[in-house]
Amino acid sequence: MALAELYTQYNRVWIPDSEEVWQSAEITKDYKAGDRFLHVQLEDGTELNYPVDPSALPPLRNPDILVGENDLTALSYLHEPAVLHNLKVRFVESRLIYTYSGIILVAINPYKQLPIYGDAIIHAYSGQNMGDMDPHIFAVAEEAYKQMARNSKNQSIIVSGESGAGKTVSARYTMRYFATVSKSSSNAHVEDKVLASNPITEAVGNAKTTRNDNSSRFGKYTEISFDPSYRIIGANMRTYLLEKSRVVFQSENERNYHIFYQLCASAMQPEFKHLKLGSAEEFNYTRMGGSTTIEGVDDRANMIETQKTFALLGLKEDFQMDVFKTLAAILHLGNLEITAVGDERSSVNLEDNHLNIFCELLELNSDKMAQWLCHRKIITTSETVIKPMTKPQALNARDALAKKIYSHLFDFIVERINQALQYSGKQHTFIGVLDIYGFETFDVNSFEQFCINYANEKLQQQFNLHVFKLEQEEYMKEDIPWTLIDFYDNQPVIDLIEAKMGILELLDEECLLPHGTDENWLQKLYNNFVNKNTLFEKPRMSNTSFIIQHFADKFHLCASFFQDNPAPISPFSSTISIKSARPVLKSPNKQLRMTVGSKFRSSLSLLMETLNATTPHYVRCIKPNDEKQPFEFDSKRVAQQLRACGVLETIRISAQSYPSRWTYIEFFSRYSILMTQQELSFNDKKQICKIVLQRLIQDPNQYQFGRTKIFFRAGQVAYLEKLRSDKLRHACIVIQKSVRGWLQRRRFLRMKQAAVTIQQYCRGQRAVRQAITAQALKQTWAAIIIQKYCRGYLVRKLCQLIQVAAVTIQAYTRGFLARKKYRKMLEEHKAVILQKYARAWLARRRFQNIRRFVLNIQLSYRVQRLQKKIEEQSKENHGLLERLTNLASTHMNDLDTIQKLESDLEKLAAQKRTYEEKGKKYKEDSEQKILKLESQIKELREQKETLEVKLQKKTEEMKEKMDDLTKQLFDDVRKEESQRMILEKNFQSQKQDYEKEIESLKGEIKVLREEKTQLQQQMQQEIAIQDDLKIEVGQLTKQVQKIPELQKEIELLQTQKLDVEKQAQSQKREMREKMSEVTKQLLESYDFEDVRSRLSTEDLEHLNEDGELWFAYEGLKKATRVLESHFQSQKENYEKEIEGLNLKVEHLSQDINHLQKLFREENDINDGIRLEVSRLTSENLVIPDLKQQVSELENQKLDLENRLQEQTAKLKEMSNRLHHEPEGDRTLRRTNEIQNEMDIKEKGRLNVITQEMEGLSNGLKQDEIQAEVKSKMKQETTRLTVENMDLEEELDMKDRIIKKLEDQIKTLTKTIEKGNEVSVSALSKEYIGMMEYKREDEERIVQNLILDLKPRGVVVNMIPGLPAHILFMCVRYADYLNDADMLKSFINVTIDGIKQAVKGNSEDFEMLSFWLSNTYYFLNCLKQYSGEEEFMKYNTPRQNKNCLKHFDLSEYRQVLSDLAIRIYHQFILVMENNIQHMIVPGMLEYESLQGISGLKPTGFRKRSSSIDDTDTYTMTSILQQLSYFYSTMCQNGLDSELLKQAVKQLFFLIGAVTLNSLLLRKDMCSCRKGMQIRCNISYLEEWLKDKNLQSSNAKETLEPLSQAAWLLQVKKITDDDAKEICEHCTSLSTVQIVKILNSYTPIDDFEKRVTPSFVRKVQAMLNNREDGPQLMLDTKYHFQVTFPFTPSPHDLEMIQVPSSFKLGFLTRV
Repeated sequence: MALAELYTQYNRVWIPDSEEVWQSAEITKDYKAGDRFLHVQLEDGTELNYPVDPSALPPLRNPDILVGENDLTALSYLHEPAVLHNLKVRFVESRLIYTYSGIILVAINPYKQLPIYGDAIIHAYSGQNMGDMDPHIFAVAEEAYKQMARNSKNQSIIVSGESGAGKTVSARYTMRYFATVSKSSSNAHVEDKVLASNPITEAVGNAKTTRNDNSSRFGKYTEISFDPSYRIIGANMRTYLLEKSRVVFQSENERNYHIFYQLCASAMQPEFKHLKLGSAEEFNYTRMGGSTTIEGVDDRANMIETQKTFALLGLKEDFQMDVFKTLAAILHLGNLEITAVGDERSSVNLEDNHLNIFCELLELNSDKMAQWLCHRKIITTSETVIKPMTKPQALNARDALAKKIYSHLFDFIVERINQALQYSGKQHTFIGVLDIYGFETFDVNSFEQFCINYANEKLQQQFNLHVFKLEQEEYMKEDIPWTLIDFYDNQPVIDLIEAKMGILELLDEECLLPHGTDENWLQKLYNNFVNKNTLFEKPRMSNTSFIIQHFADKFHLCASFFQDNPAPISPFSSTISIKSARPVLKSPNKQLRMTVGSKFRSSLSLLMETLNATTPHYVRCIKPNDEKQPFEFDSKRVAQQLRACGVLETIRISAQSYPSRWTYIEFFSRYSILMTQQELSFNDKKQICKIVLQRLIQDPNQYQFGRTKIFFRAGQVAYLEKLRSDKLRHACIVIQKSVRGWLQRRRFLRMKQAAVTIQQYCRGQRAVRQAITAQALKQTWAAIIIQKYCRGYLVRKLCQLIQVAAVTIQAYTRGFLARKKYRKMLEEHKAVILQKYARAWLARRRFQNIRRFVLNIQLSYRVQRLQKKIEEQSKENHGLLERLTNLASTHMNDLDTIQKLESDLEKLAAQKRTYEEKGKKYKEDSEQKILKLESQIKELREQKETLEVKLQKKTEEMKEKMDDLTKQLFDDVRKEESQRMILEKNFQSQKQDYEKEIESLKGEIKVLREEKTQLQQQMQQEIAIQDDLKIEVGQLTKQVQKIPELQKEIELLQTQKLDVEKQAQSQKREMREKMSEVTKQLLESYDFEDVRSRLSTEDLEHLNEDGELWFAYEGLKKATRVLESHFQSQKENYEKEIEGLNLKVEHLSQDINHLQKLFREENDINDGIRLEVSRLTSENLVIPDLKQQVSELENQKLDLENRLQEQTAKLKEMSNRLHHEPEGDRTLRRTNEIQNEMDIKEKGRLNVITQEMEGLSNGLKQDEIQAEVKSKMKQETTRLTVENMDLEEELDMKDRIIKKLEDQIKTLTKTIEKGNEVSVSALSKEYIGMMEYKREDEERIVQNLILDLKPRGVVVNMIPGLPAHILFMCVRYADYLNDADMLKSFINVTIDGIKQAVKGNSEDFEMLSFWLSNTYYFLNCLKQYSGEEEFMKYNTPRQNKNCLKHFDLSEYRQVLSDLAIRIYHQFILVMENNIQHMIVPGMLEYESLQGISGLKPTGFRKRSSSIDDTDTYTMTSILQQLSYFYSTMCQNGLDSELLKQAVKQLFFLIGAVTLNSLLLRKDMCSCRKGMQIRCNISYLEEWLKDKNLQSSNAKETLEPLSQAAWLLQVKKITDDDAKEICEHCTSLSTVQIVKILNSYTPIDDFEKRVTPSFVRKVQAMLNNREDGPQLMLDTKYHFQVTFPFTPSPHDLEMIQVPSSFKLGFLTRV
C-alpha cells in the first residue's frame, strides 16, 4: 500500500514544534494527491491547515498499541518524532530508562537511585537471551559475556554520551556484572580489585562541572581478561585525553579533580599534617570555580574510601603518601607568588612559604626552582642562552609545570593499577569497556572538545560499518537480496582532521616552530580549506575561529590551541625528579617531543584497531534535562543528543530497508484474525502467511519473505494493525448489535407484560365500580336468603338418609362380630392343647441346638489350635531361613580366607621355582667340574673299590643310627637330644679319621663322579615317578578321608529318616486318637433311645425332614476326612523324601565301596613307594650343606604352620558359631572338626619331616665329602618342595570339600525344614535388636551399606530408613559391649561415610533424598532409644527395653542434625536447579489458555516465543517435575513434615522467579497474561490438593504472584480502583505495585494504558506502608528447616537385612 494513502481521516501525524520539537495532530480530512494543505487538529483542539510538500509529507504517528515498545525498531514508522515520543512515554510514564534501538542500548539518566541494579537483578539477567527481558545494561553485558563464551571472541562495550548522561555509572555497572557472574577461581579476588579501580580513577580523573557533579574528564578503555573457564583473571586500563587544564583553571560553579578536595578535607588528620594543607578555599587551584563542595557528598568519607581501594589493590601506604605529597605540592605550587621586575623580568621570593613547602615535599633545591620558574633556556646550534621571562610567561610556565606533574602522576597511578590487576599468565579472551565522551559542543570550544569530536567521528564510522555488516548478515541469512543503502559517510570529516596536511598535522607543525602562533596556524587553515572543503567554514565576523561540519552538528572552535597542544615544557623540568614511587619528569628529547594531538591520534588509532578486532556492543547515554531533575524530559536536549550519538542515523538507515521483521509464527499468531477459513485450512503456516500477505498488501515491494522471517517496509505493520483493529472493531459492532437488540427485546417484553398486568387490574376495578347500585344490592340480598333456606332443606334430607344407612350397617356388623368371637373361643381351646405339645417340642429342639452349637465351638477351637501350631511352625521355618542366611555369610567369610591361603600358596610355588632354578644352575657348574676331573679317573680306579666298601659300611652305620634317631624322636624329645649329641661326638671323631684318609682317597673320589651322575639320573626318574604316585596317593587319601564323613552323614540321614517316620506315625496315632475321642464324645452325648422315647413319630419325621442333627454329624465326618487326607498327603511327601534320601545313601555307599577298593590298591603301591623313599633317603645322608636348606625349609614350615593356625582358628570360630545352631546344622560342625583333625595331622607330618631333616643335618657334618653330596641335597630340596605342593593341593581339596559339605548342609536343612513343618518344633531364637560386628568390619559396613548402596530398585522392597535402623542396631551392639572407643569409631565412620556419599552424589536427587531420609531416621533412632523421658513416652514397652544403657549420644545427635541440615540444603539446591529453567517458560511464556493472547512486534531483539515450539517447557513439565520430586521423596520414606517444607520451598521459588521475570518483562504485563498466570497458579493448587499437601503453606508462598496477576486483570481507572488495589495487594511492596502499573502494556487498541496520574495516586496511598525499596524477591532465600521428632513404629527385633545389602558378615543378636 502506498504511503500517501495512509493520510486519511482520524490518522495522526507529527508536525514540527518550536517548544517540543514535534507535536501530534489528527487528520480531519482525507488527504488527496496534489493537495497543498493537510487539514489537522492539534491535541489542544486547535484546527490547522498545515502546508505540505507532496514529496515530503509530515511523518505519520504510530498506533498507540506500538507506543512504548522495548525496541525502537519495532515501531512501524521509524523517524525522529516516533523515536522521541517512544522514549518519552517509556521514560516519563513507565519510568523505564533503558530502550533498545536495534543493536544500541539507549540509557537515559533518571537523576534518581532506582532499585534495578541489585544482585537479584544480575542473577535474573544471567543466562537470558537479550530480547527475553526488558532492556537493561545488564542485558548488554550478558550478551557480550555470552558471545565471548560461545564464540571465544573478544568483545567490546562502547559507552558514550555527553557529560552528565551517566557513562561512568553505566560502565561501572557492566564491570560489576562481569565481576558477579564470573567469579575468579583463585583467592585473589580479582573481580573486587577490578571494581576497586573505579573509585581511584574517579577520584583523580573526575570533577564537578556545570552539567554533572561527577563528570569523567578523561576517556577510559578497560580490558577485563578471562581464562578458558571465562572467569576474571585480571584487567588492564588505557586512558585518553585527560583534561589537564582543569588542574589550573575551573569555570564558575565547577571544581578541580575530586582528589584535591578529599585531601583538603583530610588535612587535619595526623597522617596528613606534614603536607601542611588547609581548606580548599585557601588554594588558588581549588577555589577558582567558587564552589568547593558538592551537595550530599562527604569528601572526607570519600578520602577514606579512596585509601581503602588503594590498599585493596595492594598499593602500600608509602606509595599512597608519595601520591598525596605530589598532589599537595601541586596545590602549594598554585599558591606560589611571582612578582614582576620591570617589563622583561620576574622573580620568586626565596622566603615564600609555599615555595619551600613545594620543594620540601618533592625534595628539590628551592634556589634552582626559583630560578627556573622565572627563566628559560634556549639551545641553538652554537650556544645556549638563558633568557628571563615576564610575569605572565612565568605564571604560564608555573601552570604548565603543575599540569605536567599531574598528568604524569595520573598516568603513573593508572600504570600501578594495571600492575595490580595484571595476570602473570596468558589471557584467553577479554571484554573491553570503553567509557568515552560523546559529541560535545559549547559556546566556547577548546582543543579537548575538538579531540573528543574527532574520536566520536571515528567511532561513528566504525559503528556505521558494524551496522551494515549486521544488516547484510541478516539479509544473507534470510536469503533476501541485499541492496546498497544511502547513508552519511563521515570519512571526509576524518580526512579533514587527520589526513596529510590536515588540521592536526598543520597544528603539530606550527607547535614545533620556535615562534609558532595561533594566528599563523589559522591562516594556514584558511588558505588550505576555505572554499575548498565544504566541511570547513570561516565565520564571517571572526578571524580567530573556524567551523567544522561534523555528522552530528556544526562545531565552532576558537584558535587558542597552543596552550592545550604544546610541545614539552621548558628545560627547568630536567631538574625535577621524584624518587621511589613518584613519577620521574625527564628532560625532553627527540622521542618525547610529541604533541598532545599526535599522541591522541596514535592512541585513538590503537583503540580503533582493538575495537575492530572485537565484537562491539553500544550503549548511548542520554541526558534528559540540564537541571538534573528526576524523570523530566527535555525534548530539545534529547533530540540533540540522539542526533549526536548516531541513534537517529541508525533509525534512518533501518527505515530505508525493511525495518519491521516478524517470524512466521509471530505473524500467524498476531494476524490470524485477518485470515479466512479457507486459508486457515492449510497445514503449513508459512504458506498461510504468504497467501494472506499477498491478499492484504497488493504491492509485493512492501515486504519480503525470508527463510524464518517476513520483512516489512516502514508503515506496513501499522497498516496491518489498522486492518486488524478494523476487523476487531467490526466484530465488536456485530456483537454489540446483537447484544443491544437482545437487551432491547428483553426490555420490551418486560414492559409489555407489565402493561398487560396493569390493564387487567384497571379493567377489573372499572367493572366493579360500574356494577355497584341500590337495585343490585336488594336483588343480591334476596338471592342470599333464598339460597339459605334451600341449602338447609337439602342438607337435612341428606342427613336423614345417612342416619338410616348407618343403623343398618351397625346391626349387621355387631352380629358378625359376635359370631366371630364365638368361633375364636372354640379355636383357642384347641390351640392350648396344641401349644402344650409344640412348646415341649420346641424346648427339646432348643436344647439340641445348644448342644450342637457347643460341639461346633469345640471343633472350631481345636481346628484353631491346629492352625496356631501350623503358624508357629511356619515362624520356626522363618527362623531357619535366617539361620541359613547367617550360614551363607559365614561361607562368604570362609571363601575370603581360603582365597588368602591360595595367594600364599602361590607365593610358595614361586619360591619353589626359584629353588629349582638355583639347583639347575648348580648342576651345570658341577658337570663342568666333572669334565675337568675325567683325566684323573684312570689313576683312581684302584682306590675306588676300597672306598666303596668303606662307604657302604659307613652308610649302613649311618642308616642304623638314623633309624635309632627317628625312633627316639617319635618316642621322646629328650632322648632324641642326647642321642644327637652322642652322634655328633662320633661324627667328630670319624671326621678326623676321614680327614686323614681323604688325602689318600681324593683320586678315588674323582672316579666316583661318573657313578654319581648315573645315580643323579636314576634319582630324577625315581623322583618323577614318586611325584606322580604322591599325587595319586594324596587324592586317594582325601577320598579315604571323605569315607568316615560320608558314613556319618548317611547315619545322620538314616536317623533323621527314622525320626521323621516315628514323628509322622506318632502324629497319626494322636490324630486318630483325637478323632476317636471326638466321635465317642458325640456318641456319648447323644442318647438316641432317650430322644426316640421323648419324640413322637411326627416329631421324628419332622426332624428327619429338617436334617439338622444329621447335618452336624456329616460336617464332623467331613472334617475328619479332610484332616486324614491332609495327613495322608504329608505322609506321602515324607515317604518320597525318605526314598530320595535312601537313594542318595545307596549312591554314597557305592561310592564308598569304590573308594575303598581304590584305597586298598593304592596302599599296596604306597608300600613300594615307601621302600623306595627309604632307599633314597639313605643316599641323602652325605649332604653337607643340608643345614642351611633345612633352615629355609623351617621358615617355610613356620609360615605354613601360621597359616594353618589361622585357618584352624577361623574354623574354630565357625564351629563355635555352629555350636549354637540347631541340630540340623551339626553336620557342618562335624566337617569342620574333621578338617581340623586333618590340619593337625598335616602339621604333625611337617613336624616329623623337619625333625628328620634336623637329625640328618646334625649327623652329617663331614667337610671332606662336600663336593660329592651337593647333588643329593638338591634332590632332597626338590622332594620337600614337592611335599609343599602336596600340602597346597590338599588345602585346595579341603576347600572343595568344605564347599560340597556346605551345599549338602543347605539341602539337608531344606529337607529338615520341610519335615519339621508339621512335626518338628525347632527352638526359635529370640532377637534383641542388635547387629553383632567386629571392629575391623566398620569400613565394610560403610562401603556396602552407605557408599555402594543405590536407592533405585532397593527402596521399593524395604521399610523406610532400613539402612538407618541397621546402623543404629550396630550402635546398640557397641553400647551393649560398653566399648566407648568402638562406639565412637563406628559413629564417626558412619557420619564420614554419609558425608562422602552426599559429596560424591551432590547432584543426584535420588541419592540426596535417600540419605536425607536415612539421616533423619538415624537421628530419630538416637533420640527414641536415648532413654530420655520426652522421647520414651512415644515408645512401646518392647521398644523401651532397647534403649541405650551406657552412653549419652546427645552431642552426636547435634552433629547428625547439622549434617541433616546440610543435606537438606543441598537437596533443595538440586531441586531448584532442576526446576528453575522450567519456571519462566512454563509459568509465564506458555499459553495454558490457548488463543487469548496475541504477539506484538518485538523489533531487532527477538524475544523467545513459546508458540508452536515443541522444545520449550510447559506447565505440564513443571507439574511432572514436581510429581517426580514428590514420588521420589515418598519412595525414600522422607518424613511428611520435611516433604511439606521442601514443597513449600519449591513453590516459593516458582512464585519468586515468575514474579521477578514478570517485573523485568514489560511485554508480559498485560491483562491476558494475568489470566494465564492465574490459570497456572490454579494448576499448582490442584496439584497440592491431589497430593494432600494443603497444610504445607505452599499456597501462601504464591500469594505475591497471585496478587500480581490480579493486579494485571483489575480495572485501573478510578479512585475506588486505586483503593481496592492498595487493600488487596498486601503481599506486594510499593515498588513492585508501581513497577507493574508502569509496565502494564495493552495488547490491543481496546485496552487502555495506566495513566501516570493513577500511578501517582496509588503511590500516594501506599506511602504509609513500611516496606523496603527492594524490587525483586530473593530467590536464594530459604525457609528455616525443622526436623520434628517422629518415633519409628518398627521394632528392632523384627528387622531383617536383605541379601542385596551384602552384609552377611553382620549377625543378628
